[in-house]
Amino acid sequence: MQTNLHDNLDLISSFANKSPSSLFKKLNELALLTGSRHGVRLQMHFPDPQKIQDVESFGTENIGIVVDSLRKKFPVPREDIKRKAFELLGADIRAQDAYMYEGKEGIRILKENGTIEILPGSILIWCKLDERVKDFGDWLMQHVYYPPAADIFS
Repeated sequence: MQTNLHDNLDLISSFANKSPSSLFKKLNELALLTGSRHGVRLQMHFPDPQKIQDVESFGTENIGIVVDSLRKKFPVPREDIKRKAFELLGADIRAQDAYMYEGKEGIRILKENGTIEILPGSILIWCKLDERVKDFGDWLMQHVYYPPAADIFS
């Protein structure tokens, strides 16, 4: 996604100045197209409407990745996810249970510069996507969203 955004930066910048609402629509079309190639629904969010003008930050923050919107339970214990968050994101985070209603579960990671919301079928990244966040996201993809199949011969 970041490659597509970077390759079209001039066009995106002109949309940002002319029609922010059209830009929002186009960005999310690009996100959906990119996500469909990987079997996920990718979404770009702009909680601060002024961020639509910050074209350099597109694809580096406020991203939603939906793997399975119907999944209610994590395939691994929540404590394992929290432990891995501390390991990969650093000791200065806070990890707490969230969205615990109607048989659903979730985790909210509070960082100094934002939040990561982890649900059994999706992740919302409300912070800068630095190397630590990428590593944690990769771990989530491998162990929570697409866990390895059980070894039936062990």
